[in-house]
Amino acid sequence: MRLWQVSLMAMAAVAVGAAFNVHAVAAQKQYGPGASDTAIKIGNIMPYSGPASAYGVIGQTEAAFFKMINDQGGINGRKVDFISYDDAYSPSNTVEQARRLVENDGVLFIFNSLGTPTNTAIEGYMNAKKVPQLFVATGATKWNDPKHFFWTMGWQPSYQAEGKIYAQYLLQHEPHGKIAILYQDDDYGRDYVKGLKDGLAGKIPVVSEMPYETTDPTVDSQMVSLQASGADIFFDVTTPKFAAQAIKKTAELQWRPLHILNNVSASVGAVLKPAGSSNAQGIISTAYLKDPSDPQWQNDPGFKHWSEFMEKYFPSGDKNNAFTVYGYSVAQTLVQVLKQCGDDLTRENVIKEAANIHDLPLDMLLPGISINTSADDYAPIKQLQMMRFTDERWQLFGPVLTGHAAAS
Repeated sequence: MRLWQVSLMAMAAVAVGAAFNVHAVAAQKQYGPGASDTAIKIGNIMPYSGPASAYGVIGQTEAAFFKMINDQGGINGRKVDFISYDDAYSPSNTVEQARRLVENDGVLFIFNSLGTPTNTAIEGYMNAKKVPQLFVATGATKWNDPKHFFWTMGWQPSYQAEGKIYAQYLLQHEPHGKIAILYQDDDYGRDYVKGLKDGLAGKIPVVSEMPYETTDPTVDSQMVSLQASGADIFFDVTTPKFAAQAIKKTAELQWRPLHILNNVSASVGAVLKPAGSSNAQGIISTAYLKDPSDPQWQNDPGFKHWSEFMEKYFPSGDKNNAFTVYGYSVAQTLVQVLKQCGDDLTRENVIKEAANIHDLPLDMLLPGISINTSADDYAPIKQLQMMRFTDERWQLFGPVLTGHAAAS
C-alpha cells in the first residue's frame, strides 16, 4: 500500500515538473537580430541632403522622440538604439544604406524610411531577407499589399485615396473647370495622378500634364507651360522644394487657378512660409494630423503633449513645421507596436503586431481619425479632412473622408 502511494506521489511530481517546464518554455523571451533584454536596434533611412532634404526633420524628430522614450525607461524596459542614415533621396544610396543596416548593423527592422522610389528600390531585398520595412514614409498605394509583400507596411493615407478626395471636391464645386497637373515623374507622382483621374471618371478634362525630375533645378518651365494651357485648376503633386517653387511661380506669372497641393507638401513652416504666405492664400489640401500652427489646438491635451516634447527634446525644431508632427506621430505608433510585442521581439512578431492595431488614438491625429490595421489590410490611416490656407494657417472644412467614399 505504501509502495503504491509513493508511486502515485512520484507520478504527480513528474506531472507537475513537466507542466512547469512547458510554462517556462512558453514564457521564454524570444529575440531576433538587434533585440535583447536591454535594447531594440532600429534602422532608418532619411534624405538629410539632396532634393527632398526638407523631410530630414522627420528623422531628427524621431531620434528626439526615442531619446524621450529612453529617458522614461524605454519600451518594456528596453532602450531604443535608433540608427538613421542619409540616402539623399537616391534609390541607389537607399539600397546601400539598407544593406548596411541589415547586414552590418544587425537591426531588428527598418522603420519609416522615406520616399516612394527609394522604398521601391529596397522592397524586394527587405522581403527576401524577411526584415520588416515598417511604416514607410510614403503614401503609395502599393504598400498595402500583404499578399505579395508581407514584410512591407505603409503608415499615412494612400496617394490614390487622397487624389480621389480632391476629385470628389472638384466634381461638386468645379464641374466645368479645366485641370493642369504638375507631378514628380515616378511612382509617387503617378499614384496621385491616377487617384485624381479615377475619381473624376473623365467628367472634368485634364488639359495639361507636366512631369519633373528630382534632379531638375526648378519647375519654372513646367509652370509656364501649365499656365499657357488655359487651365483654371492646378493640381500640384510635388515634394517641398518644388512645391515652394510652384507657389512662387504662380504668383510671378499672375496665374490664379484653384491650387490643390498634395498633403506631403502642406507644411506651413517648410513650404508655405518660405514660398510667401501671401502667395499661398486659398490653396486647398488635406490633413489627417493637427496643424501645429492652428490656435484651435492650444488647449488640446494631445497638442500639449507634443508641444512639451518639442520644448524639452527638440528645442531647435520649428514648431510650425508639420513634419515634426509627422515624425512624432509615426514614432508614437511604433512604440505601441513594440509594447504589444512584449518579450517576443522577433521580426515575425513585429510585423504580426504591426498588423494588429485597433482604434489607436494618437496625440496629433485629427478628431475622428485613428490607426487600424489587420493581416489583410496594411493601411493604418485611411481618412482625411480637407483644408484651405487662409491668412497664416490652414482652416479645416467639411467632414472626415476616405478615398473609398470619395470614389463612390
